[in-house]
Amino acid sequence: MAADRIALVTRLEQATTSGEPDVLREALRWAIEELMEADVTERLGAGPYERTPERLGQRNGHRIRDLDSRLGSLELAVPKLRSGSYFPDWLIEPRRRAERALVAVIQEAYVQGVSTRKVDDLVRAMGASGISKSAVSRLCVELDTELRAFRERPLGALRYPYLWLDARLAKVREAHRIVPAALLVAIAVNERGEREVLGCTVAAVESGASWRAFVRSLLDRGLSGVRLVISDAHLGLREAVKLIDGAAWQRCRVHVLRDILTQVPRRASAMVAAFVRTIFAQPDEPSARAQLRAVVERLETSFPKAAAILAAAEDDVLAYLACPPEHWTKIWSSNPIERVNRELARRHDVVGIFPNGEALLRLGTAVLVEQHDEWLTLNKRYLPQASMHRLIGGVPATTLGDLLKEGVAV
Repeated sequence: MAADRIALVTRLEQATTSGEPDVLREALRWAIEELMEADVTERLGAGPYERTPERLGQRNGHRIRDLDSRLGSLELAVPKLRSGSYFPDWLIEPRRRAERALVAVIQEAYVQGVSTRKVDDLVRAMGASGISKSAVSRLCVELDTELRAFRERPLGALRYPYLWLDARLAKVREAHRIVPAALLVAIAVNERGEREVLGCTVAAVESGASWRAFVRSLLDRGLSGVRLVISDAHLGLREAVKLIDGAAWQRCRVHVLRDILTQVPRRASAMVAAFVRTIFAQPDEPSARAQLRAVVERLETSFPKAAAILAAAEDDVLAYLACPPEHWTKIWSSNPIERVNRELARRHDVVGIFPNGEALLRLGTAVLVEQHDEWLTLNKRYLPQASMHRLIGGVPATTLGDLLKEGVAV
């Protein structure tokens, strides 16, 4: 190891004195080639021209391959073997899925000639001096196989009492036109209290037909045990929820409040919002329903349209009350999936306009896979397992007042 360090220092000194234009890039190229030679030596059990009884194979020259790095494009001499093949996986595997997907999307747009100045700048900022169609194709095929396996994985091993559905809108190119597209997303909490990303798909438009097809695909993969579906009030989505046997629908309380405030003057919006929030501070279902009707009565004199929206939403916005009180703050809105949507939006903004629907699905799935893996590796349940068992087993939920008396934090 000391000899290797001395060799690297010597090589840097040579590069500095030789007047080479890019010392760091040349040093990086040399270091990577030395690492590859050491790797091949370990695999074969012998160095170049070394003959030992333990030798497992022979070298067969080198092949030139380009590597795009942050220091620019490197032309590497990759060792070849007389039998078998060698490629240093460690050069490409550390990239996260979403980063590789983003690179693939940008490169695909670049190759297809639909890139804007922004996309061109992004490609060059990544150190890619040139992009071949075959390289883009290989990267896309590798990613698509991996991501399709995630989207189509069976779900039958666990039950999923809580399901969130939402759509993220984007723009794609189709037949030389820019058209809207929707990335439909489903996340859930399983019977162990853990969050999971169940799947996603791309639709030309967020419609009843697209939502029904997506929900059917989840059911075909084994989705079961759903007690509550949380979403906004999209009519097509509401119709699709009916395909899930035994599932109630929870209308997001945040969306309901927004709808109410559209019928209220700005000067009164803070006061009305405070009134509405008192509904969700009640300790049990009878109290919450009584408070909702009291708020409706109070609004009717000054803001009848707002009162009508709240009255019509009573059953849908209070559906969460049938579940354990420990879960209420997590299931009465679509906030969990909105956080996922914000990360999708951040990645989408980098691309701007997707070259096609496949590119949108590729990047969207990659981001969701990383979120899914993060949730499962945190070893932290989103909801208490004991209360999940009570929900699944059909044990009557205690009231919030009872929990407070027992000193349980909610």
